[in-house]
Amino acid sequence: MSERTRHQPLFLQGGRVVDPEQKLDQPLDLLLVDGRVAARGEGLDSPEGAEVLDCSGLVVVPGLIDVHVHLREPGGERKETIASGARSAAAGGFTSVCAMPNTDPVIDSPATVGFVAAAGRAAGASRVYPVGALSLGQKGERLTEIGELVEAGAVAITDDGHPVMNSGLMRRALEYAQTFGIPVADHPEDLGLSRGGGMNEGLVSARLGIRGKPNASEDVHILRDLLVAELTGGHIHLQHVSTRRGVEAIREAKARGVHVTAEATPHHLLLTDEAVDGYRTDAKMNPPLRSAEDREAVVAGLLDGTLDTLATDHAPHHYDEKEQAFDDAPFGVVGLETSVGLMLTHFFHKGRIDLNTLIERMSRSPARAFGLPGGDLSEGTVADVTLLDLEAAWAVDPKTFLSRSRNTPFRGWELKGRAVRTIVGGRSIWDLDGGWSGGA
Repeated sequence: MSERTRHQPLFLQGGRVVDPEQKLDQPLDLLLVDGRVAARGEGLDSPEGAEVLDCSGLVVVPGLIDVHVHLREPGGERKETIASGARSAAAGGFTSVCAMPNTDPVIDSPATVGFVAAAGRAAGASRVYPVGALSLGQKGERLTEIGELVEAGAVAITDDGHPVMNSGLMRRALEYAQTFGIPVADHPEDLGLSRGGGMNEGLVSARLGIRGKPNASEDVHILRDLLVAELTGGHIHLQHVSTRRGVEAIREAKARGVHVTAEATPHHLLLTDEAVDGYRTDAKMNPPLRSAEDREAVVAGLLDGTLDTLATDHAPHHYDEKEQAFDDAPFGVVGLETSVGLMLTHFFHKGRIDLNTLIERMSRSPARAFGLPGGDLSEGTVADVTLLDLEAAWAVDPKTFLSRSRNTPFRGWELKGRAVRTIVGGRSIWDLDGGWSGGA
């Protein structure tokens, strides 16, 4: 039995259990034993020796999963480490995260995949699943040894941060990946149309004098990926979709049976390019914040399931990097510790999304897209659980983040609702009152 499962039984009593897999929303008890959900029902008896948690007034959901995070290690430990990122994830209610391969060195070999997996286990926090590079060195020239990466623990492949411009290479990746039952994730951007841009191309960029990235740079690439996925029958996972036409193309592709999953991010759901006013580097991200029309299309895509996965694209950067002039500052925003609060405040509490659907987008759907354990709370499933307080009032204060970085455009936002306890493998690793209670 693994270290993660060597602990006393945990009895979650009297919570409101929301489980999208079972279309469930009702008061129930949960018993977690040896890393699994041992029992679920009304009025269960707590077994002798179990730790009892009173969950009255809380919502008990399958552990949240983020399939798109940057943990920066190896090579970028000043911004984030695997351990700090896994703890940040736990503080945000995420029980599992998928680590992108654009590190130094790139995660393009069994050794580097194994390193990330081992470091994730050693952290004793949220589960860390490595994502391998699609091409060697993320240079877009030669495929990695996909089978060896999967054997070492990779759950997907991508050149995230480096769009795959070679359509033939993307075709081969989608063909080979089918053999191993994994998705090919892609950052959709045609560099010939966007290279050198720092924000969305439009009225705001013109006013600020910043070179823009047009919607077409993303739209063209999404259409290419969908067509190649249709040609090969492979599973394409489109990352951080931000444009109206991109959402429409994915919706149409799903209707004709293309195997595609796709992400929305909290920042593209809540912000527009107006947030860049004042040359705010914390609002500089890739893809860039788009127009209000694009934002509403992304919202519609999340609500109707076209964008079936909510992901943060957690991209930590050191303070002094983001303090540079706008053109010199790096793209990216941290998101693990704000995602739940933002979505509860601005979507659930405003009646734009029901709780079952929100949790489906943040747990069940990402688990299914990347073939991960979790995403439901039926008996026998992995005991990864998140407890939510829907009424908790708080303000975003980056100084309290467990992440090593503070680059968020949501600083000072007043929120309602948050994760208050994170349970991984039946072990409580973080709670709002006691803080970090995990391993090394």
